[in-house]
Amino acid sequence: MTWHLLMLNVTVKDGERVLLTRNGQLVRVLAPGRHRLFDPLHELKAEVFDVVRSEFPADRYAVLKAARPDLVAELFEAVETRADEIAIVSLDGRPVHLMTPWQVRVYWKVATRIDVERIDVSGDPRVGARHLTMIERNRSTVSMETVVENHEAGLLYVEGRLVERLAPGRHAFWTVGRKIEVKRLDLRPQAVEITAQEMLTKDRIALRVTLTAFRKVVDPERTVATVPDVDAWLYRLVQFAIREAVAGRTLDEVLSAKAALDAELRDYVRARVAESGVEVTELGVKDVILPGEIRELVNKVVEAERLAKANLIRRQEETARRVRS
Repeated sequence: MTWHLLMLNVTVKDGERVLLTRNGQLVRVLAPGRHRLFDPLHELKAEVFDVVRSEFPADRYAVLKAARPDLVAELFEAVETRADEIAIVSLDGRPVHLMTPWQVRVYWKVATRIDVERIDVSGDPRVGARHLTMIERNRSTVSMETVVENHEAGLLYVEGRLVERLAPGRHAFWTVGRKIEVKRLDLRPQAVEITAQEMLTKDRIALRVTLTAFRKVVDPERTVATVPDVDAWLYRLVQFAIREAVAGRTLDEVLSAKAALDAELRDYVRARVAESGVEVTELGVKDVILPGEIRELVNKVVEAERLAKANLIRRQEETARRVRS
């Protein structure tokens, strides 16, 4: 754009348009080519716009539309979304923009084909497979995506209400105007290691017991509704059960009747998890940890019992030899 004497020279390239204004008012739109315009007072202003897959400012569009509705209809495609509406704008067949509700975007259409697909998201929140490929998943602020594995249960909540259990696979949902949450639960058996705090036996001996529990979620809907954290809840429940069981037994009973103790713990825990959708398949004492001095005494008792048994066997053998001789 140059001035020469009284003339304004403007060159417009292919893929461009020039808005020519005089004192802020639109005069005309210049198409590609060379233009010589009479402008003795230098009142003309030429604004160059790239029109290939390009946008035009929406506020400028509103002003031009009020002054020259015929011209803007020829040059521009305005896309405006309503409440609960998403629009996918494609330029020359390629999805480019995902528009949220109450949004306005204006595109030059003189060199670009504009296609608009409008989606009403007020009903079904699910994003269709075709639409999922068209939107930018990683940066979308109007949708959420999750993948439910084969060993999982996916529970779909809309506004805090359980709607359905999702099959394994990829799922996406529109989040416009609603809260969407997918809770995923692992249905495989899980091991929970329980380390009990120090406790006293019936005969007032301090010890600690470690246990292992195997649990499995069998009713995900019920589990989510009744238990906020399965492992933490089971951990506390087993801790309480072992404390009660140890408090009613002497040290000798704890050490000698492990099978009975395991059975009692399983019955106690299973009775209390029955309504939670969780199944405890196995539960047992893994280790009994005694204080150092008590452990030494127990070792001495065991050693004395072993020696006594060995002596008994030796006397029996000597007696047998005498009888034979």
